[in-house]
Amino acid sequence: MGKGEAVRIRIPAPISGGLILSYRCSASCRHCMYACSPGWSADWISEDDLAATLQTLSGRIQPAPGGEQTMSLNHGLHFTGGEPFLNFELLCRAVRMATDLRIPSLFVETNCYWARSDRETREKLLELKACGLAGILISINPFYLEYIPFQRSERAIRVAREVFGPNVVVYQAEYLRLFRQMRIRDRLPIHEFLKLREGREFARNAEFFLNGRAPYAMEEFDLFARFPAGRLFSVPCTPAFLRSWHNHFDNYGNFMPGYCGGLSLGDCRQLDSLLAEAIDLDARPVLSYIIADNFEGLLAFAVQRGYRERPSGYLSKCHLCADIRKFLVRVYDFPELEPREFYDQLEAG
Repeated sequence: MGKGEAVRIRIPAPISGGLILSYRCSASCRHCMYACSPGWSADWISEDDLAATLQTLSGRIQPAPGGEQTMSLNHGLHFTGGEPFLNFELLCRAVRMATDLRIPSLFVETNCYWARSDRETREKLLELKACGLAGILISINPFYLEYIPFQRSERAIRVAREVFGPNVVVYQAEYLRLFRQMRIRDRLPIHEFLKLREGREFARNAEFFLNGRAPYAMEEFDLFARFPAGRLFSVPCTPAFLRSWHNHFDNYGNFMPGYCGGLSLGDCRQLDSLLAEAIDLDARPVLSYIIADNFEGLLAFAVQRGYRERPSGYLSKCHLCADIRKFLVRVYDFPELEPREFYDQLEAG
């Protein structure tokens, strides 16, 4: 921020969000906002940190419009990763603890790699429901299709609807219809998908954010326009950077704004004090530029420390932001650039 401006800022109290149990995943999807992969350290959230995080969220998380036992993407609390089913016992403990704390509208987000049989799928979902889980979000799109046989996704949807009734969200449902029309049963590499008519239409109409790993992993396909940094300074952050809904809290204690992987507003285990005291922006200069939407200043700040603008340009404002941060995390220990492994995993896959 410029001279004379406030150096502390209060952040909105979270009313919904996702708890990342670990960044370890069964896949390295090209679009992953949080750069998850099998290569991440298996740092599952500890029992103490899980308890502390859920305790501080208790009383703040708001239920879905349909009530505490219904689900909505931007209400309640969801358990995510990474892939939370990689540590099913921990997932069950997390649901039980959140239920005991009366946190409403609990659901889990999954890629369904584990849905190998009807029996196994039903047993896991029934156990989670008994723990207090209200519903499930099942992720489907061409990026997951590289790793997850489509028949497992279909099985998980079918059985989940038997267990949770209407509390099953397929994100994105248009790909469920498309893959069924294409009669896909197994995996399909993204290279092969993009050769098809359906793949070319996807390239024009896909709904996903060009942030996290996506700008790096999708560069090779040359599907998106590239821009010099200066063209992106006035582009607004979408959704808003600081907001009360759909924030994320990770296994290292980071309170992450919205979909912005690798950025920490502070310690979510000490949320009361974080909200009361506000953020010291003098101690978090990278964060101060982003909150002020001053990306011209952020770029200049990085250039002074050795960063060079990418000659090939950037696919989005998020790409510019992530690329600058990926450089800065290696030149100084900025407390807001956490977890550091996020930056190592951006180009992994």
